[in-house]
Amino acid sequence: MNTLDLLKRNMQEIVTEEELLSLNLSKSKGYIGFEPSGIPHLGTGVLWPKKINDLVSAGVNFTILLADWHAFVNNKLSGDIEKIRLSGKVFQEGMKAMGLSDRVRFIWASDLVDSGEYFTTLIQLSKHTSLSRLKRALPIMGRVEGEAEKDFSMFIYPIMQVTDIAVMDVDIALGGMDQRHAHMLQRDIAEKSGGKKVTAIHGPLLGSLKGPGRMDSQNDSDVVKMSKSDPDSAIFIFDSEESIRKKISRAYCPVGEIKGNPVLDIIRHIIFPYYGKDFVINRPRDKGGEIIPHDYDELEIEFMHGRIHPADLKTATGEALIELLLPARKLYEKLEEDLTALGYTSPKGS
Repeated sequence: MNTLDLLKRNMQEIVTEEELLSLNLSKSKGYIGFEPSGIPHLGTGVLWPKKINDLVSAGVNFTILLADWHAFVNNKLSGDIEKIRLSGKVFQEGMKAMGLSDRVRFIWASDLVDSGEYFTTLIQLSKHTSLSRLKRALPIMGRVEGEAEKDFSMFIYPIMQVTDIAVMDVDIALGGMDQRHAHMLQRDIAEKSGGKKVTAIHGPLLGSLKGPGRMDSQNDSDVVKMSKSDPDSAIFIFDSEESIRKKISRAYCPVGEIKGNPVLDIIRHIIFPYYGKDFVINRPRDKGGEIIPHDYDELEIEFMHGRIHPADLKTATGEALIELLLPARKLYEKLEEDLTALGYTSPKGS
């Protein structure tokens, strides 16, 4: 696999591929920011660490920004900064357990702000944008304009992300499609200010286990995301075997339906790329017996034509996740006190 294909793997777009190819990756800096706002789920705890490892293997010097200030502005964990930082600790431990490269550096946003140049840079960059432009970027924090009208600090959030990139001198920004607004804002401001445009790599948003429901107006997508604040919407990396089986068994997965199917999302973006073993689906003998799809596309076709029943698909998905998440689950006792303080309790079971 060539480097471009490696960096594109399991992602949805690169802005732009030409810029990415022009970079000397061994001298490039990459980053992704996470709001420490709860317990890492399959996206935060599996998909992104694995993608970060791809960039590291390509030579990129990578940093994870634990965005405690951003979470505070966004009223995550009720704005309790101590809980936010506790969540950041859990994020670090969980991502490392799931195989994150030890070459990745973690930095707190609060430390970045304390570096001395942060607010000077923020003000300088702010002079190259407008309030209306910032309003268009609010979906990056899962907010709409009406909420920001009641809390002006939210308008600062988008320019904070642009400032993060500038202060860290980032070449490559990684994030879900919901972060596209922030990266496009950075590129717009960089063009006006004569700064460096960040190259952005955007990945998929895993759908809520509850299904599409009402389309999420807080991002420019028809995906209602897995949410760290809604335990029934997500598989958390510390979930017990019992909890994983129960959540997957209840997940939205209509017969033959592809769009908005969170079980297929998990199979496509988590199991096939990262499970590392054959994905075995055990069907009743009179329904064809065991099937081992060679890739996701083959599985999707079989499911769409009714040759794989949702119940059999869910069982196989749950068992694969149980095995995949074992390294994080082994951390549960070590982190139980912290997890409990964050309001998380895993049901009984291994």
